[in-house]
Amino acid sequence: MKTKDILLEEIKDKLFENVGINIAYSDGKRESNSIARIKEERFIVDVKPEITQGNKNIVLQQLKDASKEQNLPVLLITKYIPSAIAKFFVKEGINYIDASGNCNIQHNNILLIVEGRKIERLPKTNQPRAFQEAGIKLIYCLLVNPENINKSFRELSELSQISLGSVSTIIKELVDSKFLLKTKNKKVFKNKIDLLKRWVIAYNDVLRPKLFVKRMNFMNKSEYSNWSNLDLFSVSEKTLWGGECAAGIMTKNLTPANFTIYTDGTWQSVGKFLKLIPDDNGKIEILRLFYNTKEGNTVSPLLTYADLMGSGDSRNIEIAEIILNNELQYLK
Repeated sequence: MKTKDILLEEIKDKLFENVGINIAYSDGKRESNSIARIKEERFIVDVKPEITQGNKNIVLQQLKDASKEQNLPVLLITKYIPSAIAKFFVKEGINYIDASGNCNIQHNNILLIVEGRKIERLPKTNQPRAFQEAGIKLIYCLLVNPENINKSFRELSELSQISLGSVSTIIKELVDSKFLLKTKNKKVFKNKIDLLKRWVIAYNDVLRPKLFVKRMNFMNKSEYSNWSNLDLFSVSEKTLWGGECAAGIMTKNLTPANFTIYTDGTWQSVGKFLKLIPDDNGKIEILRLFYNTKEGNTVSPLLTYADLMGSGDSRNIEIAEIILNNELQYLK
């Protein structure tokens, strides 16, 4: 039985144990979705393995999108949801239930609230690698160019800069999770948009914090209005705009409030050429570039999309949707 199915059954048992109410599941319109019925009410189920402060804004947007797409109230199902994040979701009108029995489900005549249940924290063993650091790097290479999926494991290892053994393990996990389908002659993507959603959460929650190097500011504050005229090619190492800056260049429809720079170099080198100074409260964040690229002066639309979604800013999320519908249309 798949992890998702096990979690759904745990939730079913816990809800009946706590409040004496049954929950029934049926297939949704898409393979990745289920429909939950509680009493006479139907909910679109969205299963998220883990909810953290780092990914809560992305998860919230995905839940709202799922509800809108299916025209049903959404029911978030997860292993455990911390109290502070639970309150955040309730304020946003999101129904949830976790495997420890905590729930807040309010819709029409249903009002189910259980709080304060703690989940036993077990040691993390045999964790799936697809959405850990190595897997995030490999999936990036597959999503940025889906034709990469049929490269050899050795080629994928060099492309993603992870070990050959990791490539083999992660590809197997993606097949087992039905994100990839293996035929006699090739591998093909399935559920690309669902893989994108999982990857965006994992990137912002797991990999991006590890890429962070330094927060800085311009020596001359007037540079904030002239940022697009800065010559990133003057930096001796590969240096690219990300986040709001990359989105502004791509769409010509966003003025950055925060500035993201990805680089192969050191923050000292970037600071020297772009006239930046360290500042813990600065608007410029320096991140390590984690992949080989021949791109011009911005990171890929895929990475730009992930940065915007991770910001939690409503305007950024609107622009992310534009990028998804245009530059990333091939993933839909």
